[in-house]
Amino acid sequence: MSFGLNREEALAQLKGYIQNENMIKHCLASEAVMMALAERLGEDRAKWGLAGLLHDIDIELVEGDLSRHTLEAEKILKDKGIDKEIIQAIKFHNEKAHGEKRTEKFHHALAAGETITGLIIATTLVYPDKKINSVKPKSIKKRMKEKSFAASVNRETIMECEKLGMDIDEFSRICLIAMQGIADDLGL
Repeated sequence: MSFGLNREEALAQLKGYIQNENMIKHCLASEAVMMALAERLGEDRAKWGLAGLLHDIDIELVEGDLSRHTLEAEKILKDKGIDKEIIQAIKFHNEKAHGEKRTEKFHHALAAGETITGLIIATTLVYPDKKINSVKPKSIKKRMKEKSFAASVNRETIMECEKLGMDIDEFSRICLIAMQGIADDLGL
């Protein structure tokens, strides 16, 4: 099934809008997480992966302004013929831009999935070897409870995993394993 762009075209578009290498790595991590969540939930891996890959395509364009982030993405992606459900999930991962609440499984997965990538990376970086393959799921859960650790990571958003029928243990394990699968791409 076509969603407007194939994966290679989507990555090229992302790199056309995002210069920051760490932001590109975040999008790659989000893509991996979304594909793993899709697999677990019986959803379309390519569709969910594309949403993860493109979810922050406008972040540099709007200079990190959360009141505009995803609204520009919506315009960009519509112009590129991206599937409307993907655009909607991307739009809804940032509720601050439009004031509407997430209601769909796809929306909750993207919001929780892209958010936990930050916690997983922060956890990796405090390990002596700074290698994601050394990280254990219990470490993610432990860091989740430490509000001062990676303080900018919204724990409430991560806990939307419960709306997917998963507890934090299962969710963090799935997401960590997904990111470990692309450790080289992440430089971790």
